[in-house]
Amino acid sequence: MYEGAVQDLIDELGRLPGVGPKSAQRIAFYLLAADPADVRRLTDALVEVKARVRFCEVCGNVAEEPRCRVCRDPRRSDTVICVVEEPKDVVAIERTREFRGRYHVLGGAINPIDNVGPDDLRISQLMTRLADGSVTEVILATDPNVEGEATATYLARLLVPMGLRVTRLASGLPVGGDLEYADEVTLGRAFEGRRQISA
Repeated sequence: MYEGAVQDLIDELGRLPGVGPKSAQRIAFYLLAADPADVRRLTDALVEVKARVRFCEVCGNVAEEPRCRVCRDPRRSDTVICVVEEPKDVVAIERTREFRGRYHVLGGAINPIDNVGPDDLRISQLMTRLADGSVTEVILATDPNVEGEATATYLARLLVPMGLRVTRLASGLPVGGDLEYADEVTLGRAFEGRRQISA
């Protein structure tokens, strides 16, 4: 235990996701030793992001305007929506340069342990977006873990009766991976998603 402001800083840093007590302490002492101009730039960036960044009124992605860059892009297809859990997932998919449709960010995944249910996610906003009938396909790109699978299953039950084409991102073995290190679920998915090779 440190006294006063140092302990307060360690406690606040420890509240960040993925930052444990030791990492919080390391960051705090780094900041104490850092040049005041560097610390000022960091604090200015934190204040700026809280002041300027909001969530897109259409899809829920991060934006500095009422609509995000993707929702403002007239070249994107309005007939396909890719549903993701978090804004960071939009960035990951955009890096592939494979998807040219629109996104819908749920703001998390169904997780009963953390008391996150369907009503805590942006599912009603998704249903509103689908109401006009212009969307023909919804791609469920939630994480391939228990929470992501539960969320995808829940959404599929809502969307399939609407007559939409509902697809799920394929999952399986990573490129460059070894079979012996793959867990049973990943290997099972790889078998389910296998495709025919033509000459």
